Amino acid sequence: LQLVSSQVKKVIQLYETQLVRHGLMCVGPTGGGKTTVYEILKDALTNLYKDGHKHYYYQLVHTYVLNPKAISMGELYGEVNKLTLEWRDGLMATIVRECVRDTTEDHKWIVCDGPVDALWIENMNTVLDDNKMLCLANSERIKLTPSMHMMFEVQDLAVASPATVSRCGMVYVDPGELKWKPYVQTWLESKFPAAAKLSDATKQYILDLFDSFIDKGLIFIKKKAVQAMDAVEINRVIVLCSLMDSLLCGEKTKVDMGMDPAKLHPLICTVFVFSYVWSLGGNLMEKSMDAFDSFCRDLFGETHDVKIPGGADMYSYYVDFESKRLELWEKIIPSFTYKPETSFFDILVPTIDT
Repeated sequence: LQLVSSQVKKVIQLYETQLVRHGLMCVGPTGGGKTTVYEILKDALTNLYKDGHKHYYYQLVHTYVLNPKAISMGELYGEVNKLTLEWRDGLMATIVRECVRDTTEDHKWIVCDGPVDALWIENMNTVLDDNKMLCLANSERIKLTPSMHMMFEVQDLAVASPATVSRCGMVYVDPGELKWKPYVQTWLESKFPAAAKLSDATKQYILDLFDSFIDKGLIFIKKKAVQAMDAVEINRVIVLCSLMDSLLCGEKTKVDMGMDPAKLHPLICTVFVFSYVWSLGGNLMEKSMDAFDSFCRDLFGETHDVKIPGGADMYSYYVDFESKRLELWEKIIPSFTYKPETSFFDILVPTIDT
């Protein structure tokens, strides 16, 4: 992990909020670092306890993560079987019951990772207020212990009622503070399969590619392109890194990362351009693809390490590792031979799209 001051501040805010509230919400869009914030605090408290620091709050931490929207209300809180009339505990009731049975001072964090819904969150009001009581449909009431905390990891509070919001402490995690660079640095240092083989000059070269082109592309998409599906910025960068992983470190390509930088850097730049086009531009509507194609040609036109071919759009090229250039997909389309004995429904004609 990278040391980012804004994230350190959020960890401290989460810790301070937990000292005064047993129910709290981490609010912010996907990719902002909400999960990392509470996991870092969890590890910090656990390590402080193991190191022997004497403080009432420095205890082992156990987390129970669930997505309330992935299951029905009956599966979440419990319901009566209509055939046998027997009560069956739901997931939330089972977790709370298990935490209550644990009489140690270890922290128990129940993390609801999913969108807040007016249906299930309203049943948590008695849990979040001073009563700290989970009330079930079978009239059973379970009292939460002082070592238990309810945490909600949500994108927004659009449908949360004032009654729920007023009962919780709030920590807003803004993805604009974290951005994408810490992920790229961590990926290049530890997650990239060939990281150990790269020289410092090559690592810096890859970072310079990201610094030079990513922000320009994200700004263009935000202002001048129409997306088929909204995606956060860091998600596009993660896809770009994954594509570079598969292309540079795949079994079929087997790129020698120890080769002369004069030969390696142009190949890396070519792979970066291909990954850039599909990670940033693969989610665009067809009418925006032409504009993005022109943008990419202008953007990479001054880069000497890669040659952008003409005659087709940027989506029509793949990376040929033998020639170390961008080549048309048409060159690797196998020829089609019709066989009369083949069933019509089994016929597959290879095209650029298939």
